[in-house]
Amino acid sequence: MNHNVEFTLSFEGNDADKHEIDLYDVAFALMGFQRSIALTTHLVLNQKIITQAPSLKGAKVLALPPEEGSWKVKAGVILTAAWVLGTTSNDNPVGHLVHSLYDYVISESLGFHVDYNKSLGLLYEENKEKKIDLPVIEQHQADSLIEKCSTAIKDLHRPIYKTKTANRASISANTGETDIPLNSSLSQDSFDYIKEEITIEIPEVVQGRISSYNSNTYKGRIYVSSEGRPIPFELTEKARTKYNVQLIIASLSTNAHKNYDDKWSKIYCRILKNTSRSGHLKSYVIMEMSNEFLSQ
Repeated sequence: MNHNVEFTLSFEGNDADKHEIDLYDVAFALMGFQRSIALTTHLVLNQKIITQAPSLKGAKVLALPPEEGSWKVKAGVILTAAWVLGTTSNDNPVGHLVHSLYDYVISESLGFHVDYNKSLGLLYEENKEKKIDLPVIEQHQADSLIEKCSTAIKDLHRPIYKTKTANRASISANTGETDIPLNSSLSQDSFDYIKEEITIEIPEVVQGRISSYNSNTYKGRIYVSSEGRPIPFELTEKARTKYNVQLIIASLSTNAHKNYDDKWSKIYCRILKNTSRSGHLKSYVIMEMSNEFLSQ
């Protein structure tokens, strides 16, 4: 049976190099593997984020026979949605979209920045030129998906951090004839990044542009040029004012239209930094916002 995209999860190091791995741990890892793929695929096909993998509609995620001589497992994704079946292109555009979004979710979760505009954005532009209409996944939706997949991605690490029957893992995708590794790999360091969070109780002021925002969770991402990437943020209770939300929406709107010279494009924020144990910046806690300069 043809699969629109295949994902391969491969564990290496320690017992995994002898083709053995703790069964209980890998069971959690496989559930995390399936859940993260299912939630990603559902968002592509239905433009909605689900919380339960069995709620997946328009696709099937099937386990394929393991490869001999290694500890790998493959998951084949078969897209059964009617509009996908009616696609006339042989380039497998929806499979590429699932792959790109999954890479974005895994890599961003592990602290490896993927430029949304150069990954999914470029994919949309290429298919637009071919007159292929793909479902558009906005960056705020992709960022919300990261939150929903957080437990699943932790579970992917279980053979690495629990019984240590492996010390690293990698994921690759195949939408045609070649396996393409994701931008990030799994290790004890990536697990520590996900698990541990230290808040530095020294306020700082940063200036940035809002790139995504979820009004239900008061979370989003703000592009800060000094960091060179969008940083996840959450508003404190006191910062969740109507004025601040209006600032966020104004910045998000102007930046979506690339009106970077607009006075509402940039926002000044008084923040606390959340970092990993190694000092890697993970997110901001925003305590105050303004359209005008804030003193340190």
